[in-house]
Amino acid sequence: MRLSRIAVDMSPLRASRDLRLLVLGSVVSGLGTQAALVALPYQVYIETRSAFLTGMLGAVELLPLVAMALLGGALADRHDRRRLLLLDQIGLVAVSGALAALAFAGSPPLWSLYALGGFLAGFGAVQNVTRTSIVPNLVDPAKLASALALNFGLFQLTIVIGPGIGGLLIGAAGVGGAYLVDALSCLAMVVAVVAMAPQPPHGVAAEREPVGRSIREGLRFVFDNQALLGSFAIDLAAMTFGMPRALFPVLAVSVYGAGAAGTGLLYASVAAGATIAAFTAGWLRGARRLGLIVIWAVAAWGAAIALAGIAGSIWIAAAMLALAGAADSVSAVCRTTINQSVTPDRLRGRMSSVFSLVVTSGPRLGDVESGSVAALTSPRFSVVSGGLACIASVGLVLFAFPRLRRFDVVDAVAARTADGEAGPAYA
Repeated sequence: MRLSRIAVDMSPLRASRDLRLLVLGSVVSGLGTQAALVALPYQVYIETRSAFLTGMLGAVELLPLVAMALLGGALADRHDRRRLLLLDQIGLVAVSGALAALAFAGSPPLWSLYALGGFLAGFGAVQNVTRTSIVPNLVDPAKLASALALNFGLFQLTIVIGPGIGGLLIGAAGVGGAYLVDALSCLAMVVAVVAMAPQPPHGVAAEREPVGRSIREGLRFVFDNQALLGSFAIDLAAMTFGMPRALFPVLAVSVYGAGAAGTGLLYASVAAGATIAAFTAGWLRGARRLGLIVIWAVAAWGAAIALAGIAGSIWIAAAMLALAGAADSVSAVCRTTINQSVTPDRLRGRMSSVFSLVVTSGPRLGDVESGSVAALTSPRFSVVSGGLACIASVGLVLFAFPRLRRFDVVDAVAARTADGEAGPAYA
């Protein structure tokens, strides 16, 4: 097979200056974010030595994540998305700075880590919603899948490198060093956003409806589109049952005796597989039945997670997690293309808020599920049972959302164009 047929298409970056700026800022700030995401659960586990309390970090983050994602989606559909992204960075810098200050001051109380973790999740949700809603307006629709694959691949690259950086920083300067790097890395996004052209949403009515009504309209759109809703449901099930990231510190420290470096390795392995798959996603350019690909990819994810749970060494577990990450990458690119293909721009912020809720709350529900099951049984049993439950959930989604299996991206774009949506001017 020729390399050009599988390599991701780089032309969207060459064609759009604003896409280059957005991606570059996201990569640099993402490195700091991932370092902090390793540091926070690691710090909670070291302070408490409790898998349950480490898993509860995800539960604490859920409420601000949900509230801020929904609010951010409504704001992104009525205000300049560039300005909203810039203001959000201020909140992220403040939270990461506070975590660093507490870490350098000594052993902080658990409630403060939970509270700041919640703020970090909330501001991160607004960032994800706003950034996702900007991308489709920076490229031609024919290049959307390639742009999304490239953006996802580079984001995953930060997840590969970031946890390793986080592990090294924790070993050299403590968790405070990781939080400090996160705060400083946000400056890259600030510079990138300032240099971008304004990003107002298209098709916004002159008389804007109340925020609550705007959120309800976005939720109605999602629930009325069965293929879109099915793509959300299958990812939520996969992440809730098959994402044992809260157990990575437990496995690394208590099972494999690998410490902070091992924790970083397990986090990075998932992203390493996802990065490779995203950068070789050129074969998806001609794919139409994206829903069917999502279904098979999620089943492969669950199987790989279950195998990781019975691995006899940390290196075998890391290899299985890398395979799981590759399957998740294929699923994510296809799901994102489905979402953006069926959604008019005036609703992209609100649709992206629901997408962000699924993508970010699923792993946090997984934290609670895996931590609770591990506390009642064992870390290994939790990982294996979660992977098997993920596979079972695929069958339930097939039954509940048959239109996901039948989804055709060409037909979806044609249907949206027939509805008369005005196209944006590409950067």
